[in-house]
Amino acid sequence: MQNFLEIGKIVKPQGVKGELKVMPLTDDPARFKTLREVVIDGATFKVSGVKLSPDAVFLSLSGVTDRDYAETFRNKFVAVSRENAVELPENTFFIVDLIGCAIVDEKGKYIAEITDVTKARTDIITASDKDGKTMRFPFLKKYLISVDEEKGVMTVDGEKLGEVSCYED
Repeated sequence: MQNFLEIGKIVKPQGVKGELKVMPLTDDPARFKTLREVVIDGATFKVSGVKLSPDAVFLSLSGVTDRDYAETFRNKFVAVSRENAVELPENTFFIVDLIGCAIVDEKGKYIAEITDVTKARTDIITASDKDGKTMRFPFLKKYLISVDEEKGVMTVDGEKLGEVSCYED
């Protein structure tokens, strides 16, 4: 499990006072308002200001006071330590914790490994089987038995999963 969770990507500097325009990578951009510190490229910065817009978050960091310095953060990711991450409701997961999980059926038979999760109304899981074949399926409760993030295993009802999975040729 990763110690830091990426919550945004810095798009560009905003203005001349070092503000950063951030594309949020979280379900709730308003969570930026509660941040006290963030990690960028392994360095910790205190958050001195946050403004929300419909498509971005504008972040001010202590010590980043001009456009030139802010420019050095372009295309870098804003992260928080796992201790500072939001508390997730039951049966929800951080995407980073699902990627790499083995998918097994209720008898423990290996099906595939999760390689990506696409955010959508119903999230789409992309997985690769042992032959390198790619499968995609919606992340639905109707076939999910359990997720053990510590062990990196998602257990599913194999028959029901087969009904909703699509394979690439």
